[in-house]
Amino acid sequence: MPSIDLNCDLGESFGAYTIGMDSAVIPYITSANVACGYHAGDPLVMQKTVAACKKNDVHIGAHPGYPDLMGFGRRNIAATPAEVKAYIQYQVGALSAFCTAAGVPLCHVKPHGAMYNMAAKDEALARAVCEGILEVNPKLTLLALSGSAMVRAAHETGLPVKNEVFADRGYQADGTLVPRSRPGAMITDEDEAIARVIRMAKEGVVRSVDGVDVPLTADSVCVHGDGEKALAFVQRIRAALTDAGIEVKAL
Repeated sequence: MPSIDLNCDLGESFGAYTIGMDSAVIPYITSANVACGYHAGDPLVMQKTVAACKKNDVHIGAHPGYPDLMGFGRRNIAATPAEVKAYIQYQVGALSAFCTAAGVPLCHVKPHGAMYNMAAKDEALARAVCEGILEVNPKLTLLALSGSAMVRAAHETGLPVKNEVFADRGYQADGTLVPRSRPGAMITDEDEAIARVIRMAKEGVVRSVDGVDVPLTADSVCVHGDGEKALAFVQRIRAALTDAGIEVKAL
């Protein structure tokens, strides 16, 4: 039976500000990407999210981003590869501490937002991400945009890697995501999102905003936890995958 991981970006609340529907979403996913305090999250939120994942047998991954709370890590920053490597190590180390304290393993790393999108195209940044993870824990899996520079860098450096696809994001003809500032960036129709996920999982293609079928590998599908329909998306996508004969399980 074919299988796929269902992941969600979580732990993005901060102080008195609540973002996402973490407690409602966690029971339906198999992997969580937990913010590490740079683009979102804080120590108490990190601790609480790790505990919730442990309770629901959800695999935990670090979700490091640029130091950009004001921009939620979605603004491009002219950081050098050396800086990106240090950002990765700092944040992975922080979440690793909470996982150790809770007695659960840290399983993977998925860069966030602008760092993710920039490293998907920039070979030097992609290599910096991989080297930052390798030097901390070479057993961690990199979760990266399918077919991106990060996937290639992981293969070159020997870092375990899995290809990620998105249920609620539009794709460009080159396989990269449509920038959030442009039309077609977000998929808000539940039926459309479900149909796209099933096609990505079964056929290995997605229709781009340009009307072109883009080939990809779908090891894990992401639903954003801060979306207004996050819970409905996760519930329906998980049920649809099961109905389609696709097992939903962690990486």
